[in-house]
Amino acid sequence: MTDNLTADERSRLMARIGPKDTKPELIVRRFLHGLGYRYRLHARDLPGRPDIVFRSSRVAVFVHGCYWHRHPDCRFAYTPKSRVDFWTDKFEQNVARDERVSSELEARGWSVVVVWECQAKAGDLAWLPGRIERADIRAADKRD
Repeated sequence: MTDNLTADERSRLMARIGPKDTKPELIVRRFLHGLGYRYRLHARDLPGRPDIVFRSSRVAVFVHGCYWHRHPDCRFAYTPKSRVDFWTDKFEQNVARDERVSSELEARGWSVVVVWECQAKAGDLAWLPGRIERADIRAADKRD
């Protein structure tokens, strides 16, 4: 697949992609809110600034883009054909950071839930409340 944009146009376009309030994140937030869940957003005091935070149950939810965070076996997690070394290094750093952030949160007693972009866009979120509830039960066991 060839790129129809110049290098400068592509750079400007990619620079506009922000870390908060992405379309997949908004889908997940609406889904959870519709089920009655209440949460906080982008907690600055936690490693990685989780997208959605349930403080009472100590659950951190990350909504990861399949491309940037390398969703295994996902068609959206492709590697560009140009500058392969650059992109491979970039993606490896992202995955390593994700693992480090999850480990830091778990060391602090938090449960980490990852929702992938493709799951959110497909509306495949029926499993999410169960994961949050199980994490809440585990957190309650730790508190007692």
